[in-house]
Amino acid sequence: MRKRTFDIIMILLIAILLVALNQFDLLEKSAKFMFIPILAFYFLGQFAEKSF
Repeated sequence: MRKRTFDIIMILLIAILLVALNQFDLLEKSAKFMFIPILAFYFLGQFAEKSF
């Protein structure tokens, strides 16, 4: 898998997750936790970059 493809997939997953949280009105209550998946995907991306 190319790096650009991996980055696009991760960006789409984060966007879908944040839109879903917003639709269920969970974003206002737990806005401070919305960056946890973003950070997890960031570190996963850094690990994948070393592997690829």
